[in-house]
Amino acid sequence: MDISSVGSETAVLALHGLEGSSQSKYIISVLKYLNSQNIDGAALNFRGCGGEDNNKPYAYHSGKTDDVDLAVNYLLSLNKYRNIFILGYSMGGNIALKYMGTSKNMPDEVKGAAAISVPCDLGGSAIALESLHNLVYQNMFMKTLKEKALHKLNKFPEANLNKEAIERSKTFKDFDNAVTAPLFGYKNAEDYWVTNSSKQFIPDIQKPTLLINALDDSFLSESCFPFSETKNHQKVYFETPKYGGHVGFNSTLFGKDLLWSEKRVLEFINHNIS
Repeated sequence: MDISSVGSETAVLALHGLEGSSQSKYIISVLKYLNSQNIDGAALNFRGCGGEDNNKPYAYHSGKTDDVDLAVNYLLSLNKYRNIFILGYSMGGNIALKYMGTSKNMPDEVKGAAAISVPCDLGGSAIALESLHNLVYQNMFMKTLKEKALHKLNKFPEANLNKEAIERSKTFKDFDNAVTAPLFGYKNAEDYWVTNSSKQFIPDIQKPTLLINALDDSFLSESCFPFSETKNHQKVYFETPKYGGHVGFNSTLFGKDLLWSEKRVLEFINHNIS
C-alpha cells in the first residue's frame, strides 16, 4: 500500500480497477488532488498488482474485501486518522460497495465511501465487455490475466488449474470458469458473479456512500445501474451523469481541468466530516 501524507486527520483509501495498481493514472490523479486539499491518501495494491509477485496460489477478485479490512486496520494502527473514506474505481468500486454493505463491526473512523464507474452486476458487465466496441479492452484484460494465471500455475502446480482452459480463455466467463471460480471455491463463473455483485449489498449500507455511474459507460450493462436499490435509500447517493465513460468525467473538452469526479469526491468527503 502506498501512502501520501500531508498530516491530515482524514485519509482516503483508494481501490484501483481490474489489473490496475496504485500507479494507475486515475489513482495518482485523485490522491494528488486530495493531498492538495489537505487530505491524506492511501492506495491499496490488490494482490499481484503492485509489481511484486503474490506468494499465494490466489490473488484478488471483484468481491474480495478482506484486504480492505487489513488496509483499514493498518491505517488505524497509525493512530492519526479520525476519518477514513473508501474510494473505489470500477472493480474497486464493487469491492468498496460490498465492503460497506457486509463489513461486520466496521470501525467508527470509517465515515463513508465513494464508488465510481461500478459494475454493480458483474455478470451484466462481463457480457457488456464481450460487445464488439469493447473487444480491445477485453483482449487487453485477458492478456495480463492469463499471463498471471499461467505464472501461478507454474509456481503452484498444486492449484490444479487447467492450463489449456486458461490459454483458450477469450472472455471473462471463460477466465472466471477456468481460474477465479476454482481458486476461490465457486461453482462456476455465474456463481462467482452472483455472489459478489455489489448491487445486492446496497440496501444494507449504513454509512454515507456516493455512487457515480455515467450513462454512457460502455463497460456497464443496464443491470449495473441500481436505481431501485438506491431510490429510497437514506445513505446511498446514486448519481448518473449523462457523459463520463468509464472512469472518465473530464470537465473540459481536452481534459486540462481537474476531473469532475475528483471535485465531487472532495465535496462528498467534506460534507460528511463537517
